[in-house]
Amino acid sequence: MRTLILATASVLLLSACSGAGEQPAGGGSASGDPAPGVTDDTVVIGTHQPLTGPAAPGYSRISVAAKAMYSYINDKGGINGRKIDYRVEDDGYNPTRTVEVVKKLVLQDQVFAIVGGLGTPTHSKVVDYLNTEGVPDVLVSSGALMWDDPKSKQTFGFQVDYTREGKIQGKYIADQLAGRKVGLLFQNDDVGRDAQKGLDQFLADRIVSRQAYDPANTDVLPQLNALKSAGAEVVVCSCVPAFTALSILTAARLGYKTQFVVSSIGADPATLTGLLQDFAKRGGTEVSAPALLNGMIGTGYLPDAGRADDPWIQLFREVHAKYIPNEPLTNTIIFGMAQAYTFAHALKLAGRDLTRAKLVQAMESGQISGPGMTPFGFSAQSHSGYTGAYVFQVNPDSTTREIQAPMTTDREKGAITPAPTARKTPAEVALVGP
Repeated sequence: MRTLILATASVLLLSACSGAGEQPAGGGSASGDPAPGVTDDTVVIGTHQPLTGPAAPGYSRISVAAKAMYSYINDKGGINGRKIDYRVEDDGYNPTRTVEVVKKLVLQDQVFAIVGGLGTPTHSKVVDYLNTEGVPDVLVSSGALMWDDPKSKQTFGFQVDYTREGKIQGKYIADQLAGRKVGLLFQNDDVGRDAQKGLDQFLADRIVSRQAYDPANTDVLPQLNALKSAGAEVVVCSCVPAFTALSILTAARLGYKTQFVVSSIGADPATLTGLLQDFAKRGGTEVSAPALLNGMIGTGYLPDAGRADDPWIQLFREVHAKYIPNEPLTNTIIFGMAQAYTFAHALKLAGRDLTRAKLVQAMESGQISGPGMTPFGFSAQSHSGYTGAYVFQVNPDSTTREIQAPMTTDREKGAITPAPTARKTPAEVALVGP
């Protein structure tokens, strides 16, 4: 197991390193100029993703899934008569590189919008630039609170924010795992800071250790040793997938049996299974991924890939089978498809006479819906994405079962309440037709 951890750390560290519509003033070009990235039959969008680097394991497949969904949409005629030209730049989960590739997308590729830019430490370095340039910055792949900021008029979140999720996790632990000592393991940026704001509302007096990790350092042995020494019987892991897997492996190496409660950003069992098996192979050893994951608790806000009766999962399976059949159907793939479908819905609402201002208006319209198990918070007053989460537990065969129904809450100290059970189907969130 020691060989496995060291080999995995080495591998991860090595890998780290003329248009339609009028553009309003302040929208990235002079008033009256054509909207950047928009032609009569095409709209160009861009994103930054960690195709390499410490967050690549798992997350590199998000853009693969999004591209599959855009291909599906384009093959059906596109949105308002335009095909979506989706351009992906690899930033290696490196903030310096993020700045470079986003400026390339804006200045050289002249994208209409940045969609689903991934990562808190990375996207935080370009949010001011995109807002200054008037570039719509929508459906950010991060739950940081900063995306819902009145100063950032162009920016909108997508996933549930870390504080809302932390509140839901904290209350669940307080109610269902009462009396157990709690430890926190979190990424040392807004992921961890925002999550703790929610967790502390319910668990502050039960937290015996708080351990941060740096995504540039894949050795989490000191953190797991500290949590074990503090007697943490529950470890809340606000971690990206690679660090969730590393933490589970390290705990096993230490003989540390604790209840992991993992945030949605790193809790997909299928992705974790692949990572655990891959890391083991690279380290020259084998582990039983189902055994390591059995009993893990996680939170989510999109329907699980295993829910064959869900109409959204049925659509995503259709897209998967046609466009990316060789990719494992994980919840990470579901995330990429759901995000792409949500952007396409906003694009449709923005209309044929497309401008950046109209896209922002569509995002704020309150009409954006999608596959999530909780509602979006989008309005003129809020740029929050999904407003809550459900709690699940991993079964011995790595499938999941819901152990707490979807709940919604705010980012402050408001109540946690059951989410509406009614959800629109893909047919009701149609992308073609009037």
